[in-house]
Amino acid sequence: MSMKSELKRKSLHLTGLLVPVSYLLFGRDLTLTFIGLAFFIFVVLEPFRIIEELRDNIKRRLKIYVDNDVMERVEVLEKQIDEITRGHERYRVAAHIYFAAAAFIVVYFFPEEIAIGAIAVATVGDALAAIIGKTLGRHRFSNGKSLEGSLAYFISGVLILYPLVGPLLAVVGSLTGALVELYGFPPGGNPASQLDDNFSNQLAIAVALYLAGIISL
Repeated sequence: MSMKSELKRKSLHLTGLLVPVSYLLFGRDLTLTFIGLAFFIFVVLEPFRIIEELRDNIKRRLKIYVDNDVMERVEVLEKQIDEITRGHERYRVAAHIYFAAAAFIVVYFFPEEIAIGAIAVATVGDALAAIIGKTLGRHRFSNGKSLEGSLAYFISGVLILYPLVGPLLAVVGSLTGALVELYGFPPGGNPASQLDDNFSNQLAIAVALYLAGIISL
């Protein structure tokens, strides 16, 4: 994926920050409703993204009722979506569904500061790791990811978590997220058998923060 496409993808990914912002402004219950509604919409629309025949059928029907300008915009939107879709997502569940599912679990089961921190770190850290890794990454691991990208994830995570959970837990949560982002979960396995990082990252950070908080009491 080109750097331009990566930036577009990560810009869209950063809309995940709406979840912690919603939690801060409107509270847990309304945020769960918001995530649940988004998840439902994503799941309903997903077959039309994956199955080309369904998409073509809808476009043929749309042509009967709308003018050519609208259809051209639909084509542009479809092209933009294809441009930022990773190869393995073209015929499989995409990242936004995994993200919404994990966000719902984290908000439902974990305390406010952990939920906000885990989702914010997973969102910002993932974006920075990819962008810094692609532009400044010089020291590569065997999986192609970079030390520079992992450091960007870790540092941004500490800065986000520090005011929420304090310095010790900030380091624990950020290190956990950076390692899961780097190696996947379960670590060291075949990428095809690992959980999607948009799902595993949030949960790993939340669990690490929760357990570290209990131990440090």
